[in-house]
Amino acid sequence: MNYREYRLPSGIRLVHEPTGSPVAHCGVYIGTGSRDEEEREHGMAHFIEHAIFKGTRRRKVYHILTRLENIGADLNAFTTKEETCVYASFQRGYYERALELIADILFDSVFPEKELLKEKSVIMDEINSWKDNPSDQIFDDFEELVFAGHPLGRNILGKKANLKRFTQAHIRHFIEKNYTPDQIIISSVGDIPFQKLIRLAERYFEKVPSGNGTRHRIPFSGYQPVRKQVRKNTFQTHCILGNLACGFGDPRRIPVALLNNVLGGPGMNSRLNLSVREKHGLTYNIESGYTPYADTGLFTIYLGVDNGLLDKTLHFVDLELEKLRKIKLGTNQMNIARRQFIGQLAIAWESNLGRMLSMGKGILVMERVQSLEEMCRQIGSVTAEQLQEIACEMLDPDRLSRLTFLSR
Repeated sequence: MNYREYRLPSGIRLVHEPTGSPVAHCGVYIGTGSRDEEEREHGMAHFIEHAIFKGTRRRKVYHILTRLENIGADLNAFTTKEETCVYASFQRGYYERALELIADILFDSVFPEKELLKEKSVIMDEINSWKDNPSDQIFDDFEELVFAGHPLGRNILGKKANLKRFTQAHIRHFIEKNYTPDQIIISSVGDIPFQKLIRLAERYFEKVPSGNGTRHRIPFSGYQPVRKQVRKNTFQTHCILGNLACGFGDPRRIPVALLNNVLGGPGMNSRLNLSVREKHGLTYNIESGYTPYADTGLFTIYLGVDNGLLDKTLHFVDLELEKLRKIKLGTNQMNIARRQFIGQLAIAWESNLGRMLSMGKGILVMERVQSLEEMCRQIGSVTAEQLQEIACEMLDPDRLSRLTFLSR
């Protein structure tokens, strides 16, 4: 992996990987998400992600939305619990156009009240849509259950009551507090000389204000397993199990990710899929997931089943968890697990867009970029003893929380 780094005089970090592709990808990561909101600000990070597209000192909405779209490029953004990202994919000759536009909307938006009012209505519709999808909502509600009383437990979309109160002044205060150069990464994968990229970044990002630097993230502690049932107007019963897991900086992150892949990852040969779906035909969708955060993480198992089949399905899930705790994977099983995970990563690494996003997050969270070769070495060194030890800790039935959406 041939990437280069540079720190602008302002403190913003730049990371770039050169490619010969005619298509380039460039994005700006900001280390601010929903966990950085105060309770009265719940939903602000996501609201700002929408609001930055609504007008700058130089451009109205139409000119923002057509600046890249008119050349066949793609401009997009997303918000997570720990970061906000604005990025673009475009033909390699349009680097300056993309960087200038991203800088303009991120740091020169004027947030017109009329446009904010319309966008509040759009986000309220997004919230309603989310509530109409129980297989999505249950994940957010589960995090609220596990991280009760902590900012990590708040869903990204926020609350309608908060949304109605947000003003230009609230937005500017949040940006000043959180959008600081030390939390900003410019990530690029494309065909452009590195020195030219540096000049463009300095030209359009040097005036980023330093902010007041008052943000302080509260670490999560005091997890207690909890079980909850909620009645919903659904056709299915939805259920999610889970426990805390390690964060980005923990050396067990790769073993946890490998264990997740074995248990219920995307492969059709995952243990949960083979047992619950293929052998017993109890569900269309069963999966496990691992979400690492900066200082903690979450491991989950999700399933949707016909009403009346939950207990039977959970019985077979429990059997698979017990096997991982009590029976160490054999040599052949470990080799297959490692090869499969490495193959999946290699395929994902083929995406230039995916690499651009991965590099930006790596610099932001770990101060470095992990190469595919390094990750493959780490996967190759995971032992069966490590997986069993993690399974005993993370899949302990006494430590698992459960949330169930029961059909009315």
